[in-house]
Amino acid sequence: MARAVVTQKRSRGSAVLVAAGILLSRIAGLVRDRVFAHYFGNSDAADAFRAALRIPNFLQNLFGEGVLSASFIPVYAGLVARNDREQAGRVAGAVFAILGLLTSLLVALGVLATPLLIDVIAPGFHGDKRELTISLVRILFPGAGLLVLSAWCLGILNSHRRFFLSYSVPVLWNVAMIAALAGFGSRQSQEKLALTVALASVAGSALQFFAQLPVVLQLVEGLRVQLATQLESVRTVMRNFGPVFVSRGVVQLSAYIDSLLASLLPTGAVSALAYAQTIYLLPVSLFGMAVSASELPEMSSATGSQEEVAEYLRTRLVSGLRRIAFFVIPSAAAFIALGDVVAGAIYQSGKFGRADAVWVWGILAGSGVGLLASTQGRLYSSAFYALKDTRTPLAFAVLRVALTTVLGYLCAIPLPPLLGIDPKWGVAGLTASAGVSGWVEFLLLRRALRKRIGAASAGAAYFARLWGAAIIAAGAAWAIRSRFAGSLHPVLAAGAILIPYTLVYFALAGPKQLLAMLPKKGR
Repeated sequence: MARAVVTQKRSRGSAVLVAAGILLSRIAGLVRDRVFAHYFGNSDAADAFRAALRIPNFLQNLFGEGVLSASFIPVYAGLVARNDREQAGRVAGAVFAILGLLTSLLVALGVLATPLLIDVIAPGFHGDKRELTISLVRILFPGAGLLVLSAWCLGILNSHRRFFLSYSVPVLWNVAMIAALAGFGSRQSQEKLALTVALASVAGSALQFFAQLPVVLQLVEGLRVQLATQLESVRTVMRNFGPVFVSRGVVQLSAYIDSLLASLLPTGAVSALAYAQTIYLLPVSLFGMAVSASELPEMSSATGSQEEVAEYLRTRLVSGLRRIAFFVIPSAAAFIALGDVVAGAIYQSGKFGRADAVWVWGILAGSGVGLLASTQGRLYSSAFYALKDTRTPLAFAVLRVALTTVLGYLCAIPLPPLLGIDPKWGVAGLTASAGVSGWVEFLLLRRALRKRIGAASAGAAYFARLWGAAIIAAGAAWAIRSRFAGSLHPVLAAGAILIPYTLVYFALAGPKQLLAMLPKKGR
């Protein structure tokens, strides 16, 4: 029990470091998107850049953080915990060599096959828009390869509890693009500016990798970069890698299906979806990813009998679920009730007008449907990964993507005409259908994990209190919004509406709950 309390406090502090790093990178990302929106709005060039960025990111997400967190970190962290530094160094070097070889081959193949990829991913793009997207993808692919290697650094750093650097270093990637937009935005056409920003993205990817590399080299003793596939620990990583790779591939396929369907909708749908996703990913990263990332090394280090490990995992899960819910529930309520305020404060400038902010609000409201399920589902998946079970999350991910694809098509394409509304609102149907599918996956994960380790829930009363506080706070904020609607600059309006919303929520949800989640000196 004493060990559980100590690791709980350590994990809580680690989650704060992860969240702090993510917060910095997400703020930089929001600044980048605001500047991008100022110069591009929801134009053809904006659609082309957003679609192009998704394609090489497929490579990054397949081989990057999610896969390495599930396959590499449990093995490497276990070796470090047992103080087997020499074997840990050999495993780290072997994984780097494997990643370097695979990503090099796939980057080369991706650059050559770009026109075919565009036909599959964005069949609604034609003429100059399609040609611009092809050029952008070919520029961006090498940068994605560098980001995969950067994710290897993140795996090493997380295993050694160096969370802040690994999650804050994406600031460099965002800063590189912001500098390109600020330096050339008023001097180049939108098409040429898109190419310039793509080059800046590759430069930022290189900065992100090389900023982490010196610290990694200090931490990993006896690092040997060689294809040592004969090592049993490396084979374990590779066995875990397969199912997680497929699982991430399925999840990424879902994202590309969304992009494909959005490309069939009116101009601006692809970029509007991307703007909304930038906002949506903020609570996902700050709360879902931060807690899951900090918990994975702790859960992977669990030792003892089967009953002791199960009890330890239940303790970790309940604590993590409560922390996630406390911050994600008000985020979901804000997306649904106040999404135009949020989108207006971040993006409304230049070519991005009030109508664009309302459009993004609709997409955000759809995202809010499944926000809690997707963030808590990450933690359940981490528990399975800690148990060296990568197949169960894969099975449920496949089911979720299949359901999302069917519902997404129905809600995005035929449903708006049937309802007599503008087809552009089909993109909101995409995010809402994904939310419904996310709840199905979450419930399946929870049920399967309960069979393995027993029930681990934060409690219905706890969730009811948080939802009640969020709804009341949203009502108060809506009253303020009605008073100031259209009379204030979007940024000032956001301050006047969202600050009271936050204060009311925390007052009703319980200040003690918030204080209990923060690390304290001497604890």
